[in-house]
Amino acid sequence: MFDSLIFDMDGTLWDAVDSYAEVWNVTSHEFGVGLRVDRNDLLLHMGKTIDVIFNELMNGVNVDPSKYLERLDYNESFLMPRLGGKLYPGVKEGIKFLSQRYRLFMISNCGADGVRNMLSFTGLTPYFEGTLTHGETGRGKDCNIAGIVETFCLRRPLYIGDTQGDCNAAHAAGVPMGYASWGFGECHDAELRFANFDSMTNYLMSDK
Repeated sequence: MFDSLIFDMDGTLWDAVDSYAEVWNVTSHEFGVGLRVDRNDLLLHMGKTIDVIFNELMNGVNVDPSKYLERLDYNESFLMPRLGGKLYPGVKEGIKFLSQRYRLFMISNCGADGVRNMLSFTGLTPYFEGTLTHGETGRGKDCNIAGIVETFCLRRPLYIGDTQGDCNAAHAAGVPMGYASWGFGECHDAELRFANFDSMTNYLMSDK
């Protein structure tokens, strides 16, 4: 049915929200900003691009957005290789298994180094053929999905993500969506829905 799988990162493969909150709070401390964010604050904004998250979290705070986001990106690149996140159950084994049948890719709205840091931290680098992030291209997820499809000449890709925004982006790029219901968001019109990573792996590896 499919020849390739394009994964979202946060909420689909791993949970690094606590680490992201730490990066935000370190950056705010450096700018003398008293506002602190916690896990619940960030969960309300997962899946959005970093500029949108900044505008919603830091509304009314007197700080230069470009300087803050530049420092946030630096701190993320420096801290996340140490802080990391937690893969969801079944991901590490499932990715290795899926790579035997499918070409694997990843798209995220994170910073330029976010996916590379995640792959290095989890040891999953060898299994992914290509990745793109909002931080690298400045483009929306729909454009990055389309870019991966075109660059790697994918014929029958499936995008796997955990939010309605992921689904909208996949459909805008002409790609069907597999909804990772264990993640951070809701999705109402995905072509496929999976309860956990193991069941998704079993479905995709079965002889349908």
